[in-house]
Amino acid sequence: MIIIDSPSNDAYFNIATEEYLLSRFPKEDILLFYINAPSIIVGKFQNTLAEINVDYVQANNIKVVRRLSGGGTVYHDLGNLNFSFHTLVSENDFTDFATFTAPVISLLNKLNVPAKLEGRNDLLVNGKKFSGNAKLVKSGKMIQHGTVLIDSEMMVLVDALKVNPLKFIDKAIKSNRARVTNLIHYLPVNFNTQKFKKLFIEEIKESNKETTRYNLTAADIEAIDRLVQEKYATWEWNYGFSPAYNFKKANKLAAGFIEVHIDVKKGYIENIKIFGDFFASKPIEELEQLLINVKHDEKSIKNKLESIRIQDYFGKVHIDEVVDIFK
Repeated sequence: MIIIDSPSNDAYFNIATEEYLLSRFPKEDILLFYINAPSIIVGKFQNTLAEINVDYVQANNIKVVRRLSGGGTVYHDLGNLNFSFHTLVSENDFTDFATFTAPVISLLNKLNVPAKLEGRNDLLVNGKKFSGNAKLVKSGKMIQHGTVLIDSEMMVLVDALKVNPLKFIDKAIKSNRARVTNLIHYLPVNFNTQKFKKLFIEEIKESNKETTRYNLTAADIEAIDRLVQEKYATWEWNYGFSPAYNFKKANKLAAGFIEVHIDVKKGYIENIKIFGDFFASKPIEELEQLLINVKHDEKSIKNKLESIRIQDYFGKVHIDEVVDIFK
């Protein structure tokens, strides 16, 4: 097995690395470790906007990245270790999560932590989740990757993933907001993510005698950076890939009550209706038509509204008040 320790804490880079390694090592067994700076990793089939607290994420410069595997949304930071096993799909059972979570459980049990696999893909200690795992098959390889919460910022986790459930109605899979915990409460004093990673590698070496270490080369990093720019750092992948959904929100402004209903497809506004008790000198239908095919994101909507005189449609309003209704 080839063990690779990512040199980066950038979530775009590390999620792109998982895909890059499929072509770089098409036949070999791989174990990739990476630790991300604060970021939100969204399941492939999820509606990103329905999973995150947009205002909080933007205010705190938290990156949002869609991964290749399904499952729910997770929060990453420097107190969270991520591991990613790559094996030939023909040699493994896709429904088996136990094989590649066993080293984590074994290591923790040796540290007197009563960890165990429960349900389909979660690792728990005393009934609380500290690790979620997901899988995918691509290019003849199977990836099983998971998180290990060592000392993550739990309040940030809660705030970053907080969202009003009434705003979105869609067919995407909503994340299960399970009760989670940090392992730091169960581990020896002065433990941290780097120490756990070191012990994890030693645990792997015990059961895999032919392990080797591989450091990403300059050519590898260049190729991964290119994949970041072409895919993993793009709005089209992280937001536009989201399934079709309906968005609804209403605010009471000084100019009156304003309510928007939007149908969004591939991240773009497909249909929109605006209701309220505001007074307008121009037909609201004109504004609705102007917003068709605009990206459903704050910047794009604000740019469009700044190109017109918004007061003609809502009376005495500030543009930021109106933009807030769309997010």
